Amino acid sequence: MRAVLNRPHSVLPGFNLALGYTLFYLGLIVLIPLSAAFIKTASLNWDSFWTTVSAPRVVASYQLTFGTSLLAALINAVFGLLVAWVLVRYRFPFKRLIDALVDLPFALPTAVAGIALTAIYSANGWLGKPLAALGIKVAFTPLGVLVALTFIGLPFVVRTVQPVLEDMETELEEAAHSLGASRWQSFWRVTLPTVLPAVVTGFTLAFARALGEYGSVIFIAGNMPMVSEITPTAVAVVMLVAAFGLLLVINALQWWIRRRRGEENA
Repeated sequence: MRAVLNRPHSVLPGFNLALGYTLFYLGLIVLIPLSAAFIKTASLNWDSFWTTVSAPRVVASYQLTFGTSLLAALINAVFGLLVAWVLVRYRFPFKRLIDALVDLPFALPTAVAGIALTAIYSANGWLGKPLAALGIKVAFTPLGVLVALTFIGLPFVVRTVQPVLEDMETELEEAAHSLGASRWQSFWRVTLPTVLPAVVTGFTLAFARALGEYGSVIFIAGNMPMVSEITPTAVAVVMLVAAFGLLLVINALQWWIRRRRGEENA
């Protein structure tokens, strides 16, 4: 009776009904569509499956997708931290507008982003034409894939790091300055250790998003085999396994961050 009385009040239906609806909804919307790829793969024997996933064309798509996704996430980790730092620590005209523009890759349809990037970086585009004069080709090359993945991944780092910087006490940096630390020493020994878990989380989110990106990449990549073909168009099961692995990593990082913050606040 005491356990029933101490149970927190909820405006939602009972636990059993809410849990059943949640599992049904997730199964209908998420699990059943994704399981179709594994069911299709199960119809192949091991030799056929290995031949498919290890074909030279598919291996080339692995190298392009994972390589450019990792590089784009690293670029976003560095410059995303810089953008978040500027938005939190400085006041300047049109700050709110620039802050809102960070979310543009979230709101912009991926196909529209891909078409826009292709138009800009094509041989006759605003940026593609002067770059082509320098011998740099962006559209329909791996460089174009990197540009698209960097574009769609930046908000993940900025929006992950920004709240941490806002909650961070500037008195710690001021104390470091008063003790004779330079700006770089203060950032390296005081600021960076505080925001590093958020940067790692943002990096992982950007990397996971880049691995599964299709709409904004397919236009600027051109999807040319052995040159600019990305893995999401080649092997679905491999991408699903990679996505599940990254989700586990993201959840582990979030648990580690919560645990670290709990220890710091204790």
